[in-house]
Amino acid sequence: MTDVRGRVWRGGKPQDDFVFTSISDYLAEDDALVWCDICGPDHETLSELAEELGLNTWAVEDAIAESERTKAVVYRTHTFFTVYAVCETTRDEAAPMASHRISGFVLPRGLITVRLSPEFDVDIVSQRFDELGGQEHGVGALVHGLLDVVVDGHFEAVQRLDDEIETLEDELFEDRPQRGNLQRKTYRLRKDLVSLRRVVLPMREVVNSIQHRRLDARTAPELDPLYADLYDHVLRVSEWTESLRDMITTVFETNLSLQDARLNTVMKKLTGWAAIIAVPTAITGFYGQNVLYPGIETVTGFVISTALIAVLVVVLYWTFKRRDWL
Repeated sequence: MTDVRGRVWRGGKPQDDFVFTSISDYLAEDDALVWCDICGPDHETLSELAEELGLNTWAVEDAIAESERTKAVVYRTHTFFTVYAVCETTRDEAAPMASHRISGFVLPRGLITVRLSPEFDVDIVSQRFDELGGQEHGVGALVHGLLDVVVDGHFEAVQRLDDEIETLEDELFEDRPQRGNLQRKTYRLRKDLVSLRRVVLPMREVVNSIQHRRLDARTAPELDPLYADLYDHVLRVSEWTESLRDMITTVFETNLSLQDARLNTVMKKLTGWAAIIAVPTAITGFYGQNVLYPGIETVTGFVISTALIAVLVVVLYWTFKRRDWL
């Protein structure tokens, strides 16, 4: 079911008269600014809106397609962008990181956002608009507010992955680590990091394209420092994900190296004990021959063989222990 909500500002002041069917009228007003959010739209509804507002047909198709990459496309009358928000949710360790796609049409006096999933909390975006309080600067303030919420979500996601990787490093060097659980966590974190990088890295292109469109139009120079700060945050998240990729790769390789080292230690100890056990086996086997030899069926022979076993076993054990083979 399609869910539509929105807000209208006049002279930078919020109004309470938003009506979906009046979007084109709002856009025609010189001092009006409108934001319309459409969740779960059907093709017919969005096509009618696109025809009314003059939106690009291919951009409309991309907005409702099942899978689209993060991007920004500048058209003559508007700009279309697609971004992915990563929300902080309680999830099972085996579940992949959840991301929610948001598409936007940036018009001279309005912003139309399209969401396919209702799980993204759009109220946070509306609150961010009020916190910024820059609606008098035009639609650039709305776009910045939306992208700021998305990038903040990326920061929270990469921080969570960083914390989980540090926890993984601590578990890696425990005396009795749970190898199976450790490998599952490492694999899941690698998948989450790949998914996050896929939506974070192209954000530089999105912010860059929108900022250049604003500069070309020479609109709201007051927003330039905000967009510069937003671009800096995008770069920091991108660099952070790159460093986390190196960290998780190091954890994975270290885990394999530690397993090889522990296997070598086990094999070394087994070999040492096998050598020690071989001594009494060889001596008792010699005395078990069905031939006559000195000491057969005498107490002296039993004492000598037992003493020989004990001495050789002690000597081998002391030698192996000294060389750290046991």
